[in-house]
Amino acid sequence: MYFLNECHVAMVPGEAFGAPGYIRLSYATSEANLKEAARRIKIGVEKLLHH
Repeated sequence: MYFLNECHVAMVPGEAFGAPGYIRLSYATSEANLKEAARRIKIGVEKLLHH
């Protein structure tokens, strides 16, 4: 929920796909959208690491 609320990127817990401890992302979109999502995820991870 953090990435959805703070970064506006949707992720699905890996448990739903037999991969606990991981996340699942859809990449069925444009390269520009993927780059923007990666940028947002990076910022979100950096914020988590610096708290």
